[in-house]
Amino acid sequence: MGWSFKAIDALPEQQFRQWSKLLEERTGIKLTPQQKVLLQTQMSIRMRELDIARYDDYFSYVNKGTEGIAEWQILVDRLVVKETMFFRHAPSINYVKQLLEKRITKQMLSHSFEVWSLGCSTGEEPYSLAMVVNDCFEMASLKPYFGIMASDVSLPALAAARKGIYTERRMAFVSEEHRQHYFQSIDKYHFRVCDKLKQRVCFVQANILGLNKLPTHKMDVIFCQNVLVYFRKWRRREILNHLVSCLKPGGVLIVGLGEITNWQHSDVKRVANEEIQAYVKALN
Repeated sequence: MGWSFKAIDALPEQQFRQWSKLLEERTGIKLTPQQKVLLQTQMSIRMRELDIARYDDYFSYVNKGTEGIAEWQILVDRLVVKETMFFRHAPSINYVKQLLEKRITKQMLSHSFEVWSLGCSTGEEPYSLAMVVNDCFEMASLKPYFGIMASDVSLPALAAARKGIYTERRMAFVSEEHRQHYFQSIDKYHFRVCDKLKQRVCFVQANILGLNKLPTHKMDVIFCQNVLVYFRKWRRREILNHLVSCLKPGGVLIVGLGEITNWQHSDVKRVANEEIQAYVKALN
């Protein structure tokens, strides 16, 4: 019987620390002791696929030349890419809709409305944002002068996002109106995002440790949900401080409820809404 049919040994604590250190150095992501099983499971599956029997050999492989770079991307993708859905946190997305409606009504839109979705995964979040933003422009009979930048560390996830094809399960919270307006049915179980929405979303690969290297303009909304939980508390604060600098005056930073506590910044004020965790940047 080949070794690939045998169970791989449990990941030793010393090697777990070694892998955790490498992951944090390269991506900023900090694994907790409770995530040891996740790391071991994903590595053992991949090692079987590559016919590698020892963790040490796999560690050497991901640190070897161009092959190692490609393999590292595959492993990170399996560790951090989670299944998501359209309109996953409706209160946060509705807040963006209300913000834009208010600006349109008060004629406060002098430039394009710009949104940034961090950790966009396979695209459900930025496409959800694009739908409600486009709704606002259409209801006001305005040209859709807006853009959504969507960034993620995973190339496979970004490739899936650009294709824009989703299963019925991912569409559970999409209204019938939005289905009719923004999707094309491929078959009974698969739907494709329409071209007019795709054209408004730009997907880019970005490591959150290198966000300052992105040539980005100031944003009206920065959506950073289910991202900060992967990082140490001090790094979460560092990331948020940088994101504040990327906001336009009056811009909004939206994070997941409870992802950061006791964080303050002199340029922003938290929105008084218990359903969301959002911060508005001062106008001056």
